[in-house]
Amino acid sequence: MSQDFIRQMDSDHNFGSTPSWSRRLHIDPVLMLMLIAFCSAGLFVLYSASGQNLDMVVRQAVYMLAGFVTMFVVAQIPPRFLRRLSPVVYIGGVMLLIAVLVMGYDAKGAQRWISLPGFRFQPSEFVKLAVPLTVAAWLCRKPLPPSFQDVALSLILIGIPVALIAKQPDLGTSVLIAASGIFVLLLAGLKWRFIIGATVLALPSVWVMWSFVMREYQKQRVLTFLNPESDPWGAGWNIIQSKIAIGSGGLYGKGWLLGTQSRLDFLPESHTDFIIAVLAEEFGLAGVLVLIAAYGLIIGRGIFITMHAQNMFAKLISGSVTLTFFVYIFVNIGMVSGLLPVVGVPLPLVSRGGTSIVTLMAGFGLLMSAHTHRNFLGR
Repeated sequence: MSQDFIRQMDSDHNFGSTPSWSRRLHIDPVLMLMLIAFCSAGLFVLYSASGQNLDMVVRQAVYMLAGFVTMFVVAQIPPRFLRRLSPVVYIGGVMLLIAVLVMGYDAKGAQRWISLPGFRFQPSEFVKLAVPLTVAAWLCRKPLPPSFQDVALSLILIGIPVALIAKQPDLGTSVLIAASGIFVLLLAGLKWRFIIGATVLALPSVWVMWSFVMREYQKQRVLTFLNPESDPWGAGWNIIQSKIAIGSGGLYGKGWLLGTQSRLDFLPESHTDFIIAVLAEEFGLAGVLVLIAAYGLIIGRGIFITMHAQNMFAKLISGSVTLTFFVYIFVNIGMVSGLLPVVGVPLPLVSRGGTSIVTLMAGFGLLMSAHTHRNFLGR
């Protein structure tokens, strides 16, 4: 009993001392400064990638500001309330996903948005947080490591929104949401026999997905990934032009606003999925390494917060948010450089996107809530 009490106490708490301003505001100043610096630099890259479209940059800056406000609001919510709210958030997210399939806005052959007067939003972005919140809330009430029944129910909670999002279709987002929920299971101490069993079952499921789940354009993406030169003027165009942009940047790049692949419209989606190719062309390998190092600092801070989380729920949420953020980066850089199939995952904190940046900042708000609310000793 005494060991559990010591394990969950705040190691740097001083009884009777006055909390710092950051603790009172429930803000982690280190993470906050990193995010402000990163978003500011991201706007400069977006300005070039968008063809110096100032209106787009201003809109993205407004979305970033809304994201920081959302982060601050979420950070004020103690983990115990987040745990209680998780079922409501999950049910609301699933209902929105059903609404997308029934009355969603169709664009470029995908039905992923709900259109309202004056704006539209993508409900699947909010589900990225609802799934790990709900799985963590479920598991932290159970003995750990989780039993087979708890793992099975967790997989059902993950599978329902993943299936609805895959139906839109949106393979990239469905993969990210599945990863966010599975990370919670792994952090909860998933037994090795479950991991090995899932790996064995995953092998035949690849054939099932290829034959019955994946659409033709998604299959074409995989085939293009294996051999992009087989269709250089069609499906392979994106990745070939991306590689050209990355390679032409050399060590130090051509300079800001001097990239040719995006400015001459050779590089598609240069302001969203392929924006790191613009950065590589203009700032070279050195710029990409600086970007990766900056991402590493944010991920490192997230790991630090996870390791110092005071209760299991906060630990599961912090770890899932941090690892999912890593997957964002890994998948985007991998697909732009030709190491992974193109699945439509934007580069976090840099690519254009309103709903995505707000959701991402809400995730960082969860990290700050877990780190600054240090008086919740429950599981």
